[in-house]
Amino acid sequence: MDETKAVVRSKSRQCHGMIAGQGTRAPMTPPLTLSSLPLFPLGSVLFPDGVLTLRVFEVRYLDMVRKCHQAGAPFGVVSLTQGQEVRQAGAPEERFNDIGTLAVIEQLETPQPGLITVLCRGSQRFRITQRRHLPHGLWTADVGHIERDLTVPVPEDLKKASTALAQVLNTLQIRDPGMPHLVTPTAAQLDDCGWVANRWCELLPVPLELKQRLMELENPLVRLELVGDVLERTGIAPSP
Repeated sequence: MDETKAVVRSKSRQCHGMIAGQGTRAPMTPPLTLSSLPLFPLGSVLFPDGVLTLRVFEVRYLDMVRKCHQAGAPFGVVSLTQGQEVRQAGAPEERFNDIGTLAVIEQLETPQPGLITVLCRGSQRFRITQRRHLPHGLWTADVGHIERDLTVPVPEDLKKASTALAQVLNTLQIRDPGMPHLVTPTAAQLDDCGWVANRWCELLPVPLELKQRLMELENPLVRLELVGDVLERTGIAPSP
């Protein structure tokens, strides 16, 4: 993992300042003033615009999910660094990263008593400023928002990553057209460094810690550069 951290730092230095004047930031959203945001620690990383499906059956989350859905409010997804998604007696307390992503519930179903299935979409990233563990096991936190990615056009030397992504998504959609996250990307999305990098991060079988560090990067070009390195090494999108 130390090598992973070094690669991320090295790539960040190489690309520092490269996006100045190249990208545009989406319209500013009002600063988050979220206190007592309910958290859902998971063994995965949710990226902005990513799709997350959950089967909720633990009491601590059933009530939380219902209330969020009724209020049209998000909850926070954070990746675990210790512990399990499902609480077990005698297990160590969950520990998780300080940076996560807001999840907005788009669909909610109750197929049977004591079970809720939800389809969520990743929204804005956040940083935890204070966390609390409630008596019934639910975590809540006060959070500060992290600016959305700059909209940076995909440079010519990384176009192969966009082309390969479109091909992979098309193949997956043909195989399983019912999967909610397998949408046909628009031309604008395929020319957006952050969007392309985020979708590859969801698809690639890379360590959780690396996915977390990629999600945390503020520079979408750096993120796509790192993803491009992985694609080249694995032969998914080789250099011409």
